[in-house]
Amino acid sequence: MTVSLRASGPVSEVIVCHAAHVATDQSSQRTVIVGASLAGLRAAETIRSEGFEGEVVVIGAEPHRPYDRPPLSKKLLAGEWEPDRVQLRQSDSFHDLDVEWRFGLAASGLDLRTRTLHLTDGTSVEFDGCIIATGAFPRRLPEQSQFAHVHELRTLDDAMRLRAALAGGGKRVAVVGAGFIGLEAASTAHQLGNVVTVLEGAEAPLVRGLGHEQGAAIGDCLSADGITIRCGVRVDRLHDDGLLLASREGDIELVDADVVIVGIGVVPATSWLFDSGLELRDGVVCDATLRVCSADGDAVGGVYAAGDVLRWPNELFGEEMRVEHWTNAAEQGAAAAKNLVAELAGDERKPYAPVPFFWSDQLNLRIQFVGRGPATPDDAVDVVVAAGSHNDGKWLALYGDPATGRLRGALGVNAPRWVMPMRALLAERATLDDACRLAAKHAAG
Repeated sequence: MTVSLRASGPVSEVIVCHAAHVATDQSSQRTVIVGASLAGLRAAETIRSEGFEGEVVVIGAEPHRPYDRPPLSKKLLAGEWEPDRVQLRQSDSFHDLDVEWRFGLAASGLDLRTRTLHLTDGTSVEFDGCIIATGAFPRRLPEQSQFAHVHELRTLDDAMRLRAALAGGGKRVAVVGAGFIGLEAASTAHQLGNVVTVLEGAEAPLVRGLGHEQGAAIGDCLSADGITIRCGVRVDRLHDDGLLLASREGDIELVDADVVIVGIGVVPATSWLFDSGLELRDGVVCDATLRVCSADGDAVGGVYAAGDVLRWPNELFGEEMRVEHWTNAAEQGAAAAKNLVAELAGDERKPYAPVPFFWSDQLNLRIQFVGRGPATPDDAVDVVVAAGSHNDGKWLALYGDPATGRLRGALGVNAPRWVMPMRALLAERATLDDACRLAAKHAAG
């Protein structure tokens, strides 16, 4: 079998790789992976490592080979790394995968009846198995694209444009949104010598993932290091000189900014699936094995999803979730691929039930979280600072379910030795009391 790496966008590179697989009955099957970021790459690698010997085609909307997104708001944005440093694989290992890569080309539709993927260049790909890993795209403010000084941060190209705008320092930078991406970008902009103001509509930063108290504590640390954070404010509209805020009383205030960074969350990239017959609800709805579900609630054979684009029932936590972080994309890409190969071979599939984990670097803060925080700011969750303190800038906060007494999540700020043991406790369905005792033991040692 001979396969090629092709680009339909700005990249004109063509790389031909020769397969060493021995043909089997599987050699007539084709798997297509829609999305060439981390989840798609891990899916492709796992399909091969699991012994699938048919064709594997990966469709990537961007013109770039798979790259790592976390450095986009840190090392790359700061100018400490160049784009080649964020590539997820070296050229040799990338080429040896025996996969056809089609870059600069997006999916436009999915026909489940004929098992055909339609592409934006008018071509189609028939498949036996499919993994949807199209990720998400940033939410935008009205008329955002009309302002050259307004930026978002999702892709490598976004990061390079923003890097050029921040370089040299001395700029007035307004960041809309105090989530993880917004605060990471704010931290890098501040380190580059810019004057940074973060504007957040909620009453504290990071409320969505960490809750009010812990989000406010992290915001206080960043404020103490020189970043201005204003919460409870609403952006009314963008302006050539920055942006306009509307108060609760209806007053309008102009915030001057040479650079505006919009970080107000993401939307799952599912618009190309609207006519597919799949159930779409803030993402592609899947079963516990990551197999997609139809609008009628039935699982669709041979079609799976991975990464930011899907929501599924995590049996460990007993809830449906959609997770937007690096570790989940990597692990989920592998899990979806294993289950797809198992299904194609007639073998048993396994539920995907991990303990979610993510991290974030913001100025002098190393933030790590395992498990689940409050799904909404109004969720009833017991939160205990079990080691350290906010005043010390190093602490461990534990999140418990008041209905069951179980440990739900753990936040570590500059405390990796305290937080990481909690991942095993979560997998064991331990109680909040168990976690508090273990935290006291580690803190004392």
